[in-house]
Amino acid sequence: MQVSAPDRDQLRHLAELRLDRPVVLSLYLNLDPSEFATPPARKTAVRSLVDEAERRLREQNGLSQEDRMALQASLERAGGFLENELPTDGAHGVAVFSSEPAALFEALKLPRGVPNQVAIGHSPLVGPLARLERRERWCVALVNRRDARIFRGSPESLREIEQIHDEVFGQHDQGGWSQARFQRGIEKEKDDHLKHTGDALMRHFKQQPFQRLIVGGPREVAADFESKLHHYLRERLAGRIEVDVEHSNADQVLEAARPLIEELERNREQSALERLGERGVAGVEDVLPPLHERRVECLLLDEQFGGVPGVQCLMCGWLGLEGGRCPADGSVVVELDDLTEAMIELSVQQSAELLPVRHERGALEEYGGAAALLRF
Repeated sequence: MQVSAPDRDQLRHLAELRLDRPVVLSLYLNLDPSEFATPPARKTAVRSLVDEAERRLREQNGLSQEDRMALQASLERAGGFLENELPTDGAHGVAVFSSEPAALFEALKLPRGVPNQVAIGHSPLVGPLARLERRERWCVALVNRRDARIFRGSPESLREIEQIHDEVFGQHDQGGWSQARFQRGIEKEKDDHLKHTGDALMRHFKQQPFQRLIVGGPREVAADFESKLHHYLRERLAGRIEVDVEHSNADQVLEAARPLIEELERNREQSALERLGERGVAGVEDVLPPLHERRVECLLLDEQFGGVPGVQCLMCGWLGLEGGRCPADGSVVVELDDLTEAMIELSVQQSAELLPVRHERGALEEYGGAAALLRF
């Protein structure tokens, strides 16, 4: 089980699972090394999370005895995994989804810390994963003639995911044919190193696609490297940065890349907001119908969006601000303290992009912090 943010296919697979009874258990465990670096600290965190899940299960009203036993079995399996098989190598968090009736058990090692959370429902809780997937949209590749380093992340933080070192010998001072042959050998070794780095970058892209790529390193080498990239990667090139390839840490790389990332993120938000007038809707009340109708291409939410109460049909997933029955199938709806997770879940089910608005938040204020671009 590798450490990575889930890709959209994984998210959609989880989000599309919906049972007719609330027998799906979702657990998120924070393993941030700054807080949980030692085995005793991790053990305490696991015990606290499992205790919370047991409490939530006891307080769950309206469950049949069969469903309560099924949830208890799901919790025992999840708890056993966390207590005995907890993957900690490189993981900053773990998500576990368990449902005995659905034959579901999935555990994901996460590259970033997540708040501890327990949910019992008709489907897996995927909102935190969707936010995490969004935070991994940037890639930074640093490369010189013999070393390369690959980073993933967001405007808030980068993490190093691979280092590459290839032996490339330096020039010597002999002249004539010997010098020419040796120089050709050096260039061949350098080209092999750049190809090796490009192959590694492509492998990471296939495992978890990123949307934008920044290259850093000596100008001539960086240009040569960009020319050798697969066209899938060249399409995602967003610019270059000046940074020490071998000695910069992740924070220094982010400091060099952040102005470029922030500029492009701001442009992306502005472009999406400008398109709202052409084929978009704004305001929670107007966003919910196209979400249910699977017409949303991009869901825009203020970065601080949340706390909006509403109702949901547990049979079809319909969301509304109020009402006693679902207008789609007549089922009795349940009240939700916050529509955020359910809205994100519906967006994932239709492969819509989630765009948290950080820079242009004022544009969404009058609409309650929510808008959507529509496919049709």
